[in-house]
Amino acid sequence: MAPPGPASEQRISLAVAALRWLAAHPWIVAAVLLVAAAGVGAWAWRRREAARWDQVRASGLRHALGQLDGLHHRAFEFAVRDLMRRDGCTDAQQVGGLGDNGADVKATDPFGRRWVIQCKHRKDGWSGKPVGTPDLQVLNGTGRQVHDGDVLVMLTNGRITANAADFAKSQRLHLVDRHLLAEWAAGSRPLWELLRALPPAGRREAS
Repeated sequence: MAPPGPASEQRISLAVAALRWLAAHPWIVAAVLLVAAAGVGAWAWRRREAARWDQVRASGLRHALGQLDGLHHRAFEFAVRDLMRRDGCTDAQQVGGLGDNGADVKATDPFGRRWVIQCKHRKDGWSGKPVGTPDLQVLNGTGRQVHDGDVLVMLTNGRITANAADFAKSQRLHLVDRHLLAEWAAGSRPLWELLRALPPAGRREAS
């Protein structure tokens, strides 16, 4: 077999030099591997999200306001829990009851944010007693300190007073009244796409 020519020797020399340089700079190899791993992770996350939303759409969970109005207040909390599960909060649980400290449903969304939801069911719907500032004060006093929540929500099938809405805005509380509940319960958009000014994914609101 003929000995390698000058071109082959040059390629071998370049390869050896490159290997020596990489050996002298291992951090570059590590950085390249990290970038590659991040790319693979992002692709896998998008695949999982697509599959999750396919499952959500396939589940087809819907509630009409008339159905929600006719529920017992405890069953209303379970219906809210099921809607959170529909949206991908697999750990959503109903926790309302004696000594619940202002939380009826708790859940973690796919972005890592912890939700604390207080439910106020009104059998007369919009005509029933409105949710006022005292109701919100309970949630505000326990949602972060006791329940370690990131997103604190007051949810009702009725209405919310203007004073309560002002208080909620000042305290970074989120409101779901009858109109917003109807949109959420009858559709397939998750609640976090219907609310505004939520903390970014993976981050906590300032205490």
